Amino acid sequence: MNFYKLTFTLLFAVLLYSNCSAKKVIPQPDTTPRTEVKNVEELHALKLRPGDTVYLIGNVWENSKITLKGAGTAQQPIVIRIADPKKTSFSKNSNLTIDGTYIVADGFIFKNGFSDGRDVITFSKRSSYCTLTNSAILDYNPQDKDLDYKWVSLHGSHNTVENCEFTGKTHSGTTLVVWLNETPNHHNIIKNYFGPRPELGKNGGETIRIGTSQWSMHTSSTLVKNNIFDSCDGEMEIISVKSCHNIVEDNLFFECDGTLTLRHGNDNIIRNNFFIGNDKANTGGIRIIGERQLVENNYLHKLKGKSLRSALSLMNAVENPELHEYFQVQDAQVINNIVVECTEGLVIGAGANMTRTVVPKNPTIKNNILQSVATVIKYEAEPIGLSIHDNKTNASKVENGFVKLEKILKANKNGLYTDRPAFWLEKEMKIGPDWKNLEQKRFMVR
Repeated sequence: MNFYKLTFTLLFAVLLYSNCSAKKVIPQPDTTPRTEVKNVEELHALKLRPGDTVYLIGNVWENSKITLKGAGTAQQPIVIRIADPKKTSFSKNSNLTIDGTYIVADGFIFKNGFSDGRDVITFSKRSSYCTLTNSAILDYNPQDKDLDYKWVSLHGSHNTVENCEFTGKTHSGTTLVVWLNETPNHHNIIKNYFGPRPELGKNGGETIRIGTSQWSMHTSSTLVKNNIFDSCDGEMEIISVKSCHNIVEDNLFFECDGTLTLRHGNDNIIRNNFFIGNDKANTGGIRIIGERQLVENNYLHKLKGKSLRSALSLMNAVENPELHEYFQVQDAQVINNIVVECTEGLVIGAGANMTRTVVPKNPTIKNNILQSVATVIKYEAEPIGLSIHDNKTNASKVENGFVKLEKILKANKNGLYTDRPAFWLEKEMKIGPDWKNLEQKRFMVR
């Protein structure tokens, strides 16, 4: 009996020790080879494979035309990383093309130069599941203001631009363009800082354009989320949506001279965005054109724009429009938005004239709050089948479809008349590149 007890005790001790040892994690040395390159020739000579990480070193890469090729996987992407973004930048006539699958381009900075007409950063038509992150294009302008090139062109599918900065574009051409094809491209544009862009004085000064007139009835399914648009004054359309089934949500438009415009296409969702104008001239909100657009839960504050630049506008259209013209607003839903201290709140039939004669049809406007708005609602044309109800205002004259706002909204510590968290002030939210400290607290109501 003693023999069996002894055997059992020893066996239990061995099992207990084995179990404890299994839980203890023993650090293993990092055996991943660190590949470093110091010029374009060395980079292009590499045969990139899944899981490879390549570091670009050196101070300034001048006239560097880089193409990143390779086929990574979701589990083992190919990473091309700038070793020190504060030291390494791309200048003079440099550009970058991402041409593969599951490629991550990390820390690329373009400044002190300009392109000869080629877009600065291009995701190729063959690219998919690629990411541009922690990168920037800063004042990368030619002397000729009319020279048109884009700073970022998104072709391919399922590509992402995140935590980047694009500041100071002064020449022709949209800052970032999503190009369409026959199938939805499912791109993501998230947590970027779009810095000041001065007025261009003509078309082509958009900060983001999703699609083109010719492809506007195709689906893009692009997500634009958690970005800051700061003084993006290039032209009236800050974001120009020219395609279908996109989502623009949880973005901040701060003191931007212009509007988020649903210019072409249908079935887009615009929700949970903040528009803070601080009484800057021509600051606007959301302009609606097309069918089945949903505009909900947006916050619009101190916007000075009128008519097409009002806080919320539904445009008039033209008869039998060509793809580049204005299509009728049909079945739009404008619900649960908060408009505070704006010049004009809701404008129906905005832009009506001898050409734009087709009025909005069957719009629904409900559960919106308009507080301290100079003109609560204005009809530049009478819509067909308007459903307007349960909206609230503190105006002395209560319009049809509105009731008296009994409980006045109060400003919180950030000066906002809403309890919805300001995403750009959240501690865990990082907007723009990791290597740059964006002073997010300056984006306040004044």
